[in-house]
Amino acid sequence: MTTDDTEELGVIPTTRRDDPEAFGELFDLHRDRVFRHALRLTRSVHDAEDVTGMVFLEAWRRRDAMREVDGSVIGWLLVTANNVSRNFARSSRRYAHVLSILPAQGTTPDHSEAVDDRLDSDVQRNALRVALAQLPKRDLDVLSLCVIEELSTAEAAAVLGVALGTVKSRLSRAKTRLGGLLAETAPLTQTEGGTR
Repeated sequence: MTTDDTEELGVIPTTRRDDPEAFGELFDLHRDRVFRHALRLTRSVHDAEDVTGMVFLEAWRRRDAMREVDGSVIGWLLVTANNVSRNFARSSRRYAHVLSILPAQGTTPDHSEAVDDRLDSDVQRNALRVALAQLPKRDLDVLSLCVIEELSTAEAAAVLGVALGTVKSRLSRAKTRLGGLLAETAPLTQTEGGTR
């Protein structure tokens, strides 16, 4: 395998790990896939863009620790996106709480809420986002890799650093949990969508 082949697969060769140009090529190769995954986990396009940027910042910061499977780091990037989106959601909740306890001041109409409402009115996307947010980290990681991004169970096992049988059993349980959560979440989301 040549250096060019390695870069095509989405891995920065060891000799170029500190090369910003090589990292830029890796970013160009995987940013859309990471963004689509982040969009599934966040409330808006803007949040997904923030999460995507943070994933690649983390990837640059930890470039020597990125785990590759079958010549690609996409699995590592997707699991990192799961972790970043959870941290992002926690930070957003804290920020909203702080804002809620500040004294009220005169406000100017903000059109961003109307845009967010329009984006959130997609009932199925909202139900999936709510259900995914309720899953334990293990379930979200295995579903992200095997179902959403269609990595093989062997690839997922290598990314997660667990046995193949563990991935298969986690995947089965995660699908069952997600199905149950979607069944619970869908009626609530349809009601919310219908009242807008």
